Amino acid sequence: MSTICSEAIEEKVLSSKRLSREEGLWLWQHGDLLELAHLANQIRFRLNPEPRVTFVIDSNPNYTNVCITDCVFCAFYRKPGSKDGYALTLEQVMEKIQRAVDLGATTVLLQGGHNPSLGLDYYTTLVRETRRRFPRVTPHFFTASEVTTMAQVSGLTIPQVLQQLKDAGQSTLPGGGAEILSDRIRRRLATKKGPAEAWLSVHRQAHQLGFKSTATMMFGHIEEDDDILEHFDRIRNLQDETGGFTAFVPWTFKPGNTPLQKHITQHAGPTQYLRMIAFSRIYLDNFPHIQASWFSEGKKTGQIALHFGADDFGGTLFEENVHAATSFINKTTVDDIVTLIHESGFDAAQRTTLYDILRTIEPATAAA
Repeated sequence: MSTICSEAIEEKVLSSKRLSREEGLWLWQHGDLLELAHLANQIRFRLNPEPRVTFVIDSNPNYTNVCITDCVFCAFYRKPGSKDGYALTLEQVMEKIQRAVDLGATTVLLQGGHNPSLGLDYYTTLVRETRRRFPRVTPHFFTASEVTTMAQVSGLTIPQVLQQLKDAGQSTLPGGGAEILSDRIRRRLATKKGPAEAWLSVHRQAHQLGFKSTATMMFGHIEEDDDILEHFDRIRNLQDETGGFTAFVPWTFKPGNTPLQKHITQHAGPTQYLRMIAFSRIYLDNFPHIQASWFSEGKKTGQIALHFGADDFGGTLFEENVHAATSFINKTTVDDIVTLIHESGFDAAQRTTLYDILRTIEPATAAA
């Protein structure tokens, strides 16, 4: 008979002891939601004592929508040769970054499809020119699967590609493309992306070269509870190994206009999202930050998540096209984000990609 119970788990967590996978699975399945929130908040303030919620001023443009990977959850990509396919020129990308900079952005999260017609020089030039023209902007470019595509097209190894990106001026990677780090699920969602180790390997090698990155999860589709725990174990173990993750960023699957839409039998609503935020804060004991998302979950749910263990409110996302392709659109301003944070009972602080604080902002001075 199992001896796992909420009291034993709480005692263990508050003693800074790590939960086992068995304990984590029990907590995910049976933990009372409000008790999870209470425990997660205690951990949040132990790791980040200030009553402060951070955010970054950023944009998330795309350089191409041409992709050969055929992920069944994606409504954004177009096959090579499609009349709707595009690959932006250097100057077109720079124009997008300029518009973001004009709005105060310090981070640009640039992503695209897996486009075999683009050579490595295309990517390194984007990084180098961003650094040259916009020295205050962090080029938070290219997911792990995009890096893998660069290696395949160029004939180089992944460490060689990462080194060229680093030499061009890049020092961080976004965590997109993780979906669920369970091979059982990845074979059904994105067979051509390879197993979970493909994503983990890129981040491991990036961390070894000095990059920092985020870890993400897209849930609420075909995964089961064991898949959730497998994902958490994989990123927790890699963080033990490298210490290279800055934050965990979960979001719920948006099915609109995707091939996967007709196969979905579950939907992760606000309650499940809040459970995910609180659980991740408890289980991922080596992650410094947990990000709540006003963008993917709605502003009110994002606010509530700040009381479920999250200490960061994401970015402004002045431009975003991937979720928009599913007909899911949320927009905001710096003023709005600051107000939402203050309404939630926290101080608001603008941060960098690496979570360094740039300024604490009062609502009346957000646009200053």
